[in-house]
Amino acid sequence: MSHPETAPPTERFNFARHLMAANARRTDKTALIDDAGTLSYGQLSDQVRRCSAALTALGLRREDRVLMLMHDSSDWVVSFLGALHAGVVPVCVNTLLTAKDYAYMLADSRAQAVLVSGALLPTLQSAMEGQPNEARHLIVSRAQAQGLPAGAHDWAAWVGAQAPGEGADTHADEPAFWLYSSGSTGAPKGTVHTQANLYWTAELYGKGVLGLRETDVVFSAAKLFFAYGLGNALSFPLSVGASVVLMAERPTPQAVFKRLVDHQPTVFYGAPTGYGGMLASPDLPKREQVALRLCSSAGEALPRDIGERWTAHFGCEIIDGIGSTEMLHIFLSNRPGDVRYGTTGQAVPGYEVQLRDEDGSVISGHDQIGDLYIQGPSAALMYWNNRAKSRDTFQGAWTKSGDKYSRNADGYYTYAGRNDDMLKVSGIYVSPFEVEATLVQHPAVLEAAVIGKVDEDGLTKTKAFVVLRPGQTASEAELQAFVKERLAPYKYPRFIDFMAELPKTATGKIQRFRLRELERESPSQDR
Repeated sequence: MSHPETAPPTERFNFARHLMAANARRTDKTALIDDAGTLSYGQLSDQVRRCSAALTALGLRREDRVLMLMHDSSDWVVSFLGALHAGVVPVCVNTLLTAKDYAYMLADSRAQAVLVSGALLPTLQSAMEGQPNEARHLIVSRAQAQGLPAGAHDWAAWVGAQAPGEGADTHADEPAFWLYSSGSTGAPKGTVHTQANLYWTAELYGKGVLGLRETDVVFSAAKLFFAYGLGNALSFPLSVGASVVLMAERPTPQAVFKRLVDHQPTVFYGAPTGYGGMLASPDLPKREQVALRLCSSAGEALPRDIGERWTAHFGCEIIDGIGSTEMLHIFLSNRPGDVRYGTTGQAVPGYEVQLRDEDGSVISGHDQIGDLYIQGPSAALMYWNNRAKSRDTFQGAWTKSGDKYSRNADGYYTYAGRNDDMLKVSGIYVSPFEVEATLVQHPAVLEAAVIGKVDEDGLTKTKAFVVLRPGQTASEAELQAFVKERLAPYKYPRFIDFMAELPKTATGKIQRFRLRELERESPSQDR
C-alpha cells in the first residue's frame, strides 16, 4: 500500500486532510513561524479542523465562496486549509489593492463571508459600503485598536469555540479555491483551481525539482495570495513536514534580511526585482550570516547577471522558473546542479511544453521565438463567468501561457517576453527582455524596461527606460554602445529615458503597458 505522502490523489480527495495525514507523526514539530509566534503541526491540524467546523456552523455549504483578505500569518494558513477541509471555496485576494478592486471581487465571487486582517478592515469596509454583495459574515483576524464592527467575529475566538470538524468528502476535481489573475488590461479574472492541483504542484515541483525536505526552513518573499507564494509557503513545505517563516509586512530588502538572519531559512523564494534590490542594498548580509542552501525565482525571467552575482555572494544557486496563476505554479525550470543563468531551463517532469508559431503550428527547430503552451495536471478549470477567455486560454489539454520563448539546441528555454510586449524591428522580432537583461549588466544600471516607439517615419524602434544605481551615472550614448557590443545592431535602444523608478505590479513585475501609456500621453523629445 502506498504511503499517504506519495500516493496520488484518488477520485475522492481533500488536500487539507491529505496534509494532516502526511504530518500525523510530526505533532510537536514547528510548522509555522509568523510575527506573533509559532504553531506546531499538531496545533495546525487542530485549528484547521476547528476552522472547518466554524465555517460550517455559519451555514456555509459546499462550494460557497469566502473572500480571504489577510496578511501572511498562521491565521491565513489555517483559514485557507480550514475552508478546503470544509469544502468551502476560499477566494484569496491581493492585500495591496483598492476598495474598488475588492468591491468588484466580492460581487464577482458572490462571497458569503469575508475573513480579513484587522489592519485591512478599513479598506474592506469601504469596499462593502454602498456596493451590492452577498457577504453575510465578517471574521476579523488580529483586530486593531479600533475593535470589531457590530456583528463581526474575532477570528481566534470564532475558531476556538468550535469542536474539530470531520470535514467534507470532496472530489479531487472539485472547485477548491480561487486566485484572481491580474492581467495588464481589463478586470481581474477569477481562476478556479481544484483540490488535486495543490497536490500535483507539490509533488512535481516542490519535491521533484526543489527537493524540499523535512529539515528545511523555508521563507517566501512572495505572499500566500499569489500562486507562487501559495506553493512556496504552504503546499510545498507542509507536504514534506518542513517549517515555514511567514511575514505580514512588505518584502523590503531590510525585512527579508531580518528573517534570513533571525530564522536561518535554508530555502528562500523571491522574484528578480527583489533579488536585484537586495544585491544593491548596503545591508546585504554576509554569506556566513545566513543558512541558505537553495533559492527560487519566478514572476519574471531572472537576468543572468543577478543570478551570477547572488551565487557569487551567497554560494547557493537561484533556481529560475516560470509558472502562472492558470497552472498554479512552475512548469518550466532550471534544476539544482543544472542552472543555466539567462535561461528558464527545461520542462518540469510531469509537464509538457510546446512552442507554436503565429499559425498555431508546433515549432520543432531551434532558436525560433514562439508562443509557449503547457500541458500538465495542475491546470485551472476555468475563469469564473468568462467563457470567452476560458476557451482562449484553456484549449483542451493545453494551456496558452501568453509568453514567448525560444529553445536552444540543448533543449533549454529562454524567455522572449509577453505576447503583447514583443516588438518587430526591421521586420524581425525583438525581445524587450533580451535588451533589458543586457542593459542591467552595465555597472551603473539598476533596472531597465524596454518598449516599442514609433519614429517619425512610422517605424518601430526600441526605447529603454532606465533606473541608475544610487550614486552612479551613465549617458544615453554610453548605454547604447554597451548594448551594441553585445547584441545584434538592430536591437540596441534608439531612445533612452532615465527614471527614478519603474511602474510595477504588486508582485514586482514591470508594467510596460504603463510605460507605453506614458509615452502616448507625454512623448519625450527623442531624436
